[in-house]
Amino acid sequence: MKSLWSDQEAQRLINSYRGQGVSDDVALRVYTTRLLGGDHALVVHGGGNTSVKTLQRDLMGDSVSVICVKGSGWDMAGIEPAGLPAVRLDPLLRLRWRDRLGDEEMVSLLRTNLLDSNAPNPSVEALLHAFLPHKFIDHTHAQAVLALTDQPDGEAVCREVFGERMGLVPYIQPGFALALKALEVFERGPAVEGLILLKHGIFTFGATAQEAYERMIALVDLAEQYIAAHDKPLVQALLPARLASVSEVAPVVRGALAIDDGGGRRRRWVLEHRRNEAVLAYVNGAELSRYGMAGVATPDHVIRTKGWPLVLPAPEAGQTAAFGEAARNAVVAYIEAYRAYFDRNNARQTVSRKPLDPIPRVVLVPGIGLFGVGKSAGEAAVAADVAEAAIAAITAAEAIGTFRSIGEEDLFDMEYWSLEQAKLGRAVEKPLARQVVLITGGAGAIGVATARACAREGAEVVLVDRDEQALAGIAARLGGCVLTVAADVTRAEAVQGAFDRACARFGGVDIVVSNAGAAWQGRIGEVSDAVLRQSFELNFFAHQSVSQAAVRVMLAQRTGGVLLYNVSKQAVNPGSDFGPYGLPKAATLFLARQYALDYGRDGIRANVVNADRIRSGLLTDAMIADRSVKRGLDEQAYMAGNLLGLEVTAEDVAQAFVHQALALKTTASVTTVDGGNIAAALR
Repeated sequence: MKSLWSDQEAQRLINSYRGQGVSDDVALRVYTTRLLGGDHALVVHGGGNTSVKTLQRDLMGDSVSVICVKGSGWDMAGIEPAGLPAVRLDPLLRLRWRDRLGDEEMVSLLRTNLLDSNAPNPSVEALLHAFLPHKFIDHTHAQAVLALTDQPDGEAVCREVFGERMGLVPYIQPGFALALKALEVFERGPAVEGLILLKHGIFTFGATAQEAYERMIALVDLAEQYIAAHDKPLVQALLPARLASVSEVAPVVRGALAIDDGGGRRRRWVLEHRRNEAVLAYVNGAELSRYGMAGVATPDHVIRTKGWPLVLPAPEAGQTAAFGEAARNAVVAYIEAYRAYFDRNNARQTVSRKPLDPIPRVVLVPGIGLFGVGKSAGEAAVAADVAEAAIAAITAAEAIGTFRSIGEEDLFDMEYWSLEQAKLGRAVEKPLARQVVLITGGAGAIGVATARACAREGAEVVLVDRDEQALAGIAARLGGCVLTVAADVTRAEAVQGAFDRACARFGGVDIVVSNAGAAWQGRIGEVSDAVLRQSFELNFFAHQSVSQAAVRVMLAQRTGGVLLYNVSKQAVNPGSDFGPYGLPKAATLFLARQYALDYGRDGIRANVVNADRIRSGLLTDAMIADRSVKRGLDEQAYMAGNLLGLEVTAEDVAQAFVHQALALKTTASVTTVDGGNIAAALR
């Protein structure tokens, strides 16, 4: 591990923040906090914390001693001065003479002493930072240090590596008791450069931001050198000669995780797949069932990954049915084990806890890799990141000895600790949360509008179109977690490839908007076979290819799904010289009804949108927001024959697709979006 300190960059940040009224101390604290947070070998997703003791003026203009410590909810990698709330120091120092302090009392006292009452809650380890006398203090969950501490004889190993340079603190749950114990250890050897919190992490300190930071780097580097000198690779298991693909495995895993929520609905999850040399060496290990199930690398991980992962067998090619049965049985066993773990530990609580959901957040599959599990793609990615950090620490621990985590009671106390749970928040889920939507014709006006509408409702979005350049620009405008796939939907293998990409990225597909199409024209008695066949390829057979690929995924998931089709008014109200377009569209209408009939028993719904007179071109956000924008004389042409006399846009069609996706008890339905056209009304 190497220091990334730069005098020039530090000074640049100081100068930048001076103009905003931020002190040099806080600017430097921001700088080194970002350096630490940017290295996943040190911290991941909200882990770790830092502080600086300095002077600031209160609202009365008086200069007071404060400690600026990382606020709850802030990630070190992107921290700003606002993420380091200032707390009056003197009241905190008086606490060191108390015998005990409850968690809620501690939080209340910290908030009471904030200089800014609107600032975030200070870190739960704020008192530990306050009690130590140093100006700058850094705390990380360095993987290499965890490898040393997560041993049956972790204290002896740490003493061998660090000698007297570090104080060793036994494992205690963060809070007031840990702060007192850390101070006690420090005062026995006040010349130490930092503290090792056994099975938890490492603290370093210094008179300057650079000194505290570079001590962290040097000490973690010592641990890395020790591991490298004793490195012992994991023994690998024998795997099937031919493995199933990720795109085959992911929907099966995703479906197995979708248990009944108690209200008759199966709650879906989004997956994040990871596969690299380190992950594969870990999941392919002969003793995965031992070290993989031995607990967390640091207690901070438990809220992201639970106490242990779900371990599945290696999936053999051509045997996905057997793998699916094994996966479903494994999920049932995991849930039973988690509930038993909860009951055992809840029984010893003075105040009964409410059980969290029992679904694993990490799934390990030999030969395939790991899957992070979450309510959204972002949450699944966080679980996968934390799992990779744990894999690095546990692999290193196994290289020098035997990985040993904290005990079950300590694990439960951390998982159900109210201050730890507060980090996760309680966001209300949107209607399409946990669902993956694949949209063909994704670069067109209706495709983009539908993607935007589905994303607003919480869905993960896959846009498919043959125009790769247009997709790139659209993805940048939409932002968020959008997967774009360049594919020609008239080629069945390209369609299957798009679904494979979606399954590998999000774990599966729940909603398909089969939207791609184009309007060929010509008098039906004179049009060439080539034109008619070309139209059928895109306006009918492409819908069939998309539907077949979607159904394969949905059946593997066993959670139902919905197929949505853009058929246009030509399916029921053919226009003059539009036969080459209307004929395949009419066939697609009946295709949708056949899917509704054949796959209703599998919970798969099929509906269509009959749209007409849709303004072409992609509306900008400004145009959507401001309906007073003049759109030219052609507006009258778009409204001609419209009973309501209203303009119909791509956004209106998108809302129809969203409505159909949410209408859980509606199938074989046609929704008309045309402003009113009696000739196109179904009889």
